[in-house]
Amino acid sequence: MITAENLSYGFPQKDLYENIAFTLEEGRHCALIGSNGTGKTTLAELIRRPEEFLFDGKLQREDVGRIGYVTQFASRDKMQSVGVTDYLMDDFRAIDEEIAHLCAQMETAEELEPLLERYQQLLDEQAAMDAEHCDINIRRQLQLAELEDKAELPLALLSGGEYKLLQVIRQMLRRPGLLIMDEPDVFLDFENLNGLRDLINAYQGTLLVVTHSRYLLHHCFDQIWHLENGDLQEFDGSFRAYQFALLQRKVELQEQAAMEAAEIQRVEALVERLRDEATEVIDPLRGRVLKGKATYLKRLQARQIKPPFVDIQRPAIGLPVPAEAAEDDVLLQVEDYGLAFEKPLLSHVSFTIRAGEKVAIVGPNGTGKTSLLREIRQGSHPAIRYGDAAKTGFFSQLQEEALEEEHTIVEEFYDAGLETRTEVAAYLTQYCFASDGLERKIAQLSGGEKNLLQLAKLALGEKNLLLLDEPSSHLDTFAQMALEEAIASYEGAVLMVSHDFYTIANCMDRVLLVEQGTIRPMSIRAFRKMIYKHHFDKEYLTLETQKKELETRIARCLAKGATEEAGALLRELEPIVDALA
Repeated sequence: MITAENLSYGFPQKDLYENIAFTLEEGRHCALIGSNGTGKTTLAELIRRPEEFLFDGKLQREDVGRIGYVTQFASRDKMQSVGVTDYLMDDFRAIDEEIAHLCAQMETAEELEPLLERYQQLLDEQAAMDAEHCDINIRRQLQLAELEDKAELPLALLSGGEYKLLQVIRQMLRRPGLLIMDEPDVFLDFENLNGLRDLINAYQGTLLVVTHSRYLLHHCFDQIWHLENGDLQEFDGSFRAYQFALLQRKVELQEQAAMEAAEIQRVEALVERLRDEATEVIDPLRGRVLKGKATYLKRLQARQIKPPFVDIQRPAIGLPVPAEAAEDDVLLQVEDYGLAFEKPLLSHVSFTIRAGEKVAIVGPNGTGKTSLLREIRQGSHPAIRYGDAAKTGFFSQLQEEALEEEHTIVEEFYDAGLETRTEVAAYLTQYCFASDGLERKIAQLSGGEKNLLQLAKLALGEKNLLLLDEPSSHLDTFAQMALEEAIASYEGAVLMVSHDFYTIANCMDRVLLVEQGTIRPMSIRAFRKMIYKHHFDKEYLTLETQKKELETRIARCLAKGATEEAGALLRELEPIVDALA
């Protein structure tokens, strides 16, 4: 269906792909993953509209037909008053209206052939979309997404996550030859994420989805494309199976490296012995043997495998040095806070953040979490009070608030207090920004790269209370894990709005759960149990725990070079991965 050979493409300041190849067959559900800035969105766009790109190599799209597309961002300003069902019916009605218009034209037209050709195209499109059963199909899709109770509501009353699901449903109803979705999971709450999972798994067409969602990666997709370091690796199978294959490859490479190191050690000893002998006895034959062994040793050393064995970029995210505060200092006090727009959203909200605490605000889309965090940042509401020791930093999900789009990367960090290009380059290396790309404008960066820059700016200076609004959004899976480790080890306090269950579970101390118009405090253990009870079965939780423990033990074995022990643990891990697939 889609094939590429020796495909190369890049920008003036950055090469993205070099001689990559891939195949996407009909009916496959493929996830496109990779580090931030590797060109995933660009590759999706290149497949979608190859005529707009000057690339080298071959790209073929056979019998694809129309390509559907769901973007990261969607605007609904023009359709606020339209009802959900009417919105989903819009494409079907548009075809009906064009057919009626063509029929009217044919009554008086002198040249019928082009009109008949278009008429047949529209009939074929109706058949492909199963237009005869569109009402039933719309109800089925809404039910899958758990939006059946929203069918008659106007779009204006939907949350951002619910509207995003409608974008997916609308494209799926059109049944394109290929549906491309670029991070459709961004900012979805957990309920909506479940709806997206069910829509993907029930879809019978061909899918290519750019995603960093660990939840979707673990529960959807039968093919993985991994884009990294200018190359693309294909894997037929689930994401868990792919992770296992990578881990297996690490063990194999370390075994190979150990054998090569042993051989190098043996040859080094032999060369040293031959040298000693050559100083005692002048013998041309021994000299030639010595020269040959020395050459062999150089070849061994040149090809020796060095860590990291599987070279995946992972930023070393840092957080700021905490400003001084006593352990029990109150940094933030919210007391009887209320929030309303056209209708009340939150009322009687009260909580305290003390030095060193890590707290997540969790709840469905549209319940006022981000608005609350913004008012906390502003600090002007009478129900919100900062402690005397509080020094805050803010991460915004609206990237244009924190970054100047027309600045280059270097200019952005001059404004942040760094003084020389060398200083900026050295600092941003840990965030996986290459020195030769620092003249790129912020506007040219991917969403994940922008968020990494936000985190890099946030880490400068002294702060002891970080206000984070969806900090893991757009970050690749490796950067998400790096962020979790940074938050977990941070000695200051964090108040974070997030929909990412993994980020919350891995680094937060407690949760403020938004429900029924107010906030209920909850321990992180109770939050985990609630999520697993509603969205996973007990066996899944047990297997996931075993898998994580074994992966941790394997990583420790690899770190200390205990390859045989790592291989034995890998054999224990394999049936667990199979059971989770």
